[in-house]
Amino acid sequence: MPFPPLCLDAQDRWQWPAPPFPWKHEPAPANGVAQPARVESSSGAAVEGELLDFDPVAGHLDFRTAADRPTVRLRFSGLRRLTLTRPLTGLPPVPGARPGRVPVAAHERTFTLHAATPGRAALSGRTVGRVEAEAGLYLFEAVDEEAGLQRSFVPRSAYARADFGPTARETAAQLWISDRAALEQALARQRQMPVKPLGQALLALGLLTPSQLERALAAAGDEKPLGQSLVSMGLISATELQAALAYKMGYPMVDLMRFVVDPAAAARLPWQVAERYRILPLMMEGERLVVAIDSPSREADLRAMAFYAPGGLAPVLAPGYQIALALRSNDLWTGAVRDHPASVRTTG
Repeated sequence: MPFPPLCLDAQDRWQWPAPPFPWKHEPAPANGVAQPARVESSSGAAVEGELLDFDPVAGHLDFRTAADRPTVRLRFSGLRRLTLTRPLTGLPPVPGARPGRVPVAAHERTFTLHAATPGRAALSGRTVGRVEAEAGLYLFEAVDEEAGLQRSFVPRSAYARADFGPTARETAAQLWISDRAALEQALARQRQMPVKPLGQALLALGLLTPSQLERALAAAGDEKPLGQSLVSMGLISATELQAALAYKMGYPMVDLMRFVVDPAAAARLPWQVAERYRILPLMMEGERLVVAIDSPSREADLRAMAFYAPGGLAPVLAPGYQIALALRSNDLWTGAVRDHPASVRTTG
């Protein structure tokens, strides 16, 4: 019998890559559906119009400047960049909530694409994600105050090298303490450290980008506290605000993924107590027990620890999820951790 003809379903058509991070958004138009776009030639000239079809395998796209104008086929080799000018817009994470913002603090970074042709200017900007493919580079830019995402494509032939900078979170990670010597120095500085502005603390922790902070300061004015304004705008969570308030007061921030816990400190605090109050003993500073907590508002919990630390407690901050992981997997205590992995709780 003859082999049946192969019929490709519409779902098998090529689709533009999805944003490379979790973010709920409206469905993107299918390839082949006309959508507003801008093409830039290899010389830098830009033309507005509509993208009709995009074929990364064949290396060309179909474009027209208006609905009543003829369609032209443009080869990738003659293009510098294609931008889909109608952004994707965010959807609420749950019904009735505010549409989710693009997570720029965690993902946005600068980029520089060095031109393949000598003497031509490099492409530069900011992107919250990238997808590298054989045909070229797909970039995603946060727009409309992080409520939307604009997509663009740079053909492989248009650039020789791509450089990407760090995200705000990656820059902030350099401030997180990862060893005993650095934590001892931070605790010594804490006694003389002046209180930081909240905005500076938010930037240092990588919870905001400078542009977000500038916009929030302008919106808050004198009528509303900055922290309250940021939470109501959906730029940070209440938990993140608590962490920033603690950091501005001088609490050292510890990266538990790299910090090695001192067994002598763990021996001071039974695992059941540490798990109950979500507190991780880190080290001894003289007679003081240094413990990691996830919020400075946990003063009552710290007071409950007084029996186990006659020399006093020195609280430092760490993400709640890191404390939970440490309590679940740490072998400093006997089998209790391994016997009760499901009981670990975290507010982070």
